[in-house]
Amino acid sequence: MSRRDWILFVADMQQACDKISGYISGMGFEDFCADTRTVDAVVRNLEIIGEASSRIPEDKKLLKPEIDWVAIRGLRNRIVQEVFGLSLSVIWSILQTDLPVLARQLSAWAKEP
Repeated sequence: MSRRDWILFVADMQQACDKISGYISGMGFEDFCADTRTVDAVVRNLEIIGEASSRIPEDKKLLKPEIDWVAIRGLRNRIVQEVFGLSLSVIWSILQTDLPVLARQLSAWAKEP
């Protein structure tokens, strides 16, 4: 396990969410698909979210049961293992539906004492 404090991994996740939001701001699905640099940047940051989540101790994750830790890790594994078979429509759906929720959850957690 890493020597970094676990709360830094939460910050890494939050920063990756913010980066992704900035990358896709003002884009539609077709624009996203056509912009390979943005796709690469988004996929990389989704991978960072998943990797950082795996380094947060389980007892800390239990403090936030509303965060879907299993799905986050699962997406990271799919990205790493199926890099050539990723569905951009699935990624886009995650970005539109799940990412904003996760960003809010992480932001709220970071503000807690």
